[in-house]
Amino acid sequence: MTMTHDPGTDEHSGTDDRPGTDNRPGTDDHPDTRSGAYGELAAVGPYGVRPGHALITMVEPHPGQEYAYNRWYEDDHYLAGAMAMPWIFAGRRWVATRDLQLLRYPARSAVARPVTAGCYLSTYWITEGRYDEHMRWTVAINRRLNADGRIHHGRTHVFTAFHDHRATVYRDGTRGPRDLHALDHPYAGLVVEIIDAPDAPGRDALLRWLTGGWLPRRLAGSPAAMVTVFRPTPLPGDRMAYVRQVEGVDTRLTLLWFLQEDPRACWEPWFTGLDEETAASGLGRVELVAPFVPTVPGTDRYVDELR
Repeated sequence: MTMTHDPGTDEHSGTDDRPGTDNRPGTDDHPDTRSGAYGELAAVGPYGVRPGHALITMVEPHPGQEYAYNRWYEDDHYLAGAMAMPWIFAGRRWVATRDLQLLRYPARSAVARPVTAGCYLSTYWITEGRYDEHMRWTVAINRRLNADGRIHHGRTHVFTAFHDHRATVYRDGTRGPRDLHALDHPYAGLVVEIIDAPDAPGRDALLRWLTGGWLPRRLAGSPAAMVTVFRPTPLPGDRMAYVRQVEGVDTRLTLLWFLQEDPRACWEPWFTGLDEETAASGLGRVELVAPFVPTVPGTDRYVDELR
């Protein structure tokens, strides 16, 4: 058996593991981790299982950084920079190969410039009512990761935003997975749709139009099992400098379509023309429709198909 230790991620690096040596947190060799506070925090506040909030982040690795970015994100950041944080209870990574990127529209997008930018997507569910607590942790841990040299800077955030959940529409009613299962269920694909309303009241009208009839009609008989609808929230002022502030926080809706088929197999009949139908309603403009497939954890599958 071969064992390796990464000094950048292995918390035991540099410690004395000889018998009789106490390496527990709180000893002279480790700072106090305030473990007692965890019992107090667990006893108060919301702790349901609804995806009340989400982090949706679409990123473009810089040319030549594709392999390094994928390994860093999967081996370190997906865990230390997301899943290990309080109140994130589900996550999934997705990828758009070049042929999937070329299916995107509209050509002139307010979200992705060019519209093919952003070949990796990560989606995370955050417990309802725990947005503030999570944000305090995420800002602090990302500052720590950056100071410790554990941030890969060879990438561009194309679209990164925290969101509040507004609605979920199901194709099959009460049958099948719920939205809390969506990031764990083995869906074959995901389509991200971003729509901008003309103003804040217009966004409310757009949401009513989507959930009141248009989405149920679109889902009927389709390969999409559900659509979750979110509205973005502003990033905190003390966010990391490489993440730009969110646009459209008062007017935008982000839709995630969870597919039971590869999006390439169903694109033409089910996902072309979404922009025209929304425009015809007079309630908004589609700024992005982008398909993805799930990554394969522990591998570099698809990395050589991005360009």
